[in-house]
Amino acid sequence: MREFAQLYAELDETTATNRKLDALKSYFASAAPENAAWAVYFLAGGKPRQAVPVKLLRQYATEYAGLDEWLFDECYNAVGDLAETIAHILPEPKRRSDVGLSTWIEERIAPLRGADPETIRAALFDYWDELETRERFLLIKLIGGGFRVGVSKLLVTRALSGIAAVDSKLIAQRLMGWTDGSVRPTAKGFLQLIAQQSDEEHAQRGGQPYPFFLAHQLNAEPATLGEPHDWQVEWKYDGMRAQIVNRGGSFVWSRGEDLITERFPELAALRLPEGTVVDGEILVWREGNAPAPFADLQKRIGRKSLSPKFLAEYPAVLVAYDLLERDGVDLRKLPQCERRTLLEQLVHEVNAPQLRISPVVHADSWDELARIREESRLRGVEGMMLKAQDAQYGVGRTKDVGTWWKWKIDPYSVDAVLVYAQAGHGRRASLYTDYTFAVWDSDGDGGRHLVPFAKAYSGLTDAEIAQVDNTVRKTTIERFGPVRSVRPTMVFEIGFEGIAASPRHKSGIAVRFPRILRRRDDKTVEEADTLDTLKGLLAQAARA
Repeated sequence: MREFAQLYAELDETTATNRKLDALKSYFASAAPENAAWAVYFLAGGKPRQAVPVKLLRQYATEYAGLDEWLFDECYNAVGDLAETIAHILPEPKRRSDVGLSTWIEERIAPLRGADPETIRAALFDYWDELETRERFLLIKLIGGGFRVGVSKLLVTRALSGIAAVDSKLIAQRLMGWTDGSVRPTAKGFLQLIAQQSDEEHAQRGGQPYPFFLAHQLNAEPATLGEPHDWQVEWKYDGMRAQIVNRGGSFVWSRGEDLITERFPELAALRLPEGTVVDGEILVWREGNAPAPFADLQKRIGRKSLSPKFLAEYPAVLVAYDLLERDGVDLRKLPQCERRTLLEQLVHEVNAPQLRISPVVHADSWDELARIREESRLRGVEGMMLKAQDAQYGVGRTKDVGTWWKWKIDPYSVDAVLVYAQAGHGRRASLYTDYTFAVWDSDGDGGRHLVPFAKAYSGLTDAEIAQVDNTVRKTTIERFGPVRSVRPTMVFEIGFEGIAASPRHKSGIAVRFPRILRRRDDKTVEEADTLDTLKGLLAQAARA
């Protein structure tokens, strides 16, 4: 635990990629395999399950530290992070611990899940007695299920590749499914992760997917890419990226590396030939032969009980983009155009309504494609995908074997007022970086009030965040734990990809992927948009 806490601190204290990479290499080169296995799980995106409710963590930390509740609350409000608050208020440890990360996870934290309060209290007091501040901080993050760290999976892949002298693409392939949570990380698994490649490796992959090839955002004019005929042009759907793997059974994997087979039984039931891997987008499909809004897919994603009526009401399909494996042969090094031909043959052979092929859009010029692209919202799509005809299927967002571009339409946008702010995490724990935005609505008697409709935290530079943070502190009206309500003084343009009606939201509207596009210093608060503006966008989306 001590070594992983040290690594966690080093990763959190720097934004320099090379320093993060060096810290990762140093840790993996010296850590015991069983501890390194769990470190890979968490650093690559695996989430710890909450073992102790936040209420009990607060209660027992206050008791252990001998503080009054009001004083703990004041500390928490000042710090903005529960784990950091607890780590700093606890008295000095009475002893030191050399227990490794795997033992902490498997033998100390896991048994707390579902334990009675007195058992939890005794365990926490014992654990706090042997850990220093940064180790306590990490422990609370793991116990409370709030572990986050500023490192990408790609960086973890590079670090493992560096210490093992194994191609990073192979490491990335082996890491697929590592964070699914259905299989416990082990020393044996870690040693296999960094082992030299064997001839039998591909045949032993079972239901494991391939690393996904990701597209770059196209910000330049498409004419800079050359001639249109050099590119395979498809619609960009708004669904869930997934692979269906048929090796000794059918497995459905999301891009987030969650095994979602049980959530989409109609896709798992597709009669794909043995040794087949198809890449595509999961969508709920309308009767009128068009994709349904993402909100309908969300109902499938979050649903555990799938009745025949529900499956009929929200039928899922895979719109196939690519064929990665056929008859057990890895096809990823074939050119895009050849993989497309093989994909068309497969979809024709399977001949099932649950498997559709992503149609290719044909045009003689970029201007013609741009005119067709203007139909995106009417078609229920986000724009176009441009795939080089000679591109291989790469790993992640890369250009070394060819390129995919996403040529998206402009997002929906409204001008909204900042009304709430909350402190961030990690190195931004002392800054207000998470914001709630509102638009105007009528009171019915001639007056107006602000109605919250979206939360956003991305889109501002560090300098802009500092300016907003300063204003938040000067204009605070009330505090609700780590959240501050502020006097309406700041207007921002908020962009989002989709919009849907939602009875769960006070505004009656939910937006997809909200983000800050810019601060509107040129607009007064009174000039911000209204709920009617959002309703107009909702109606526009419904007509599409």
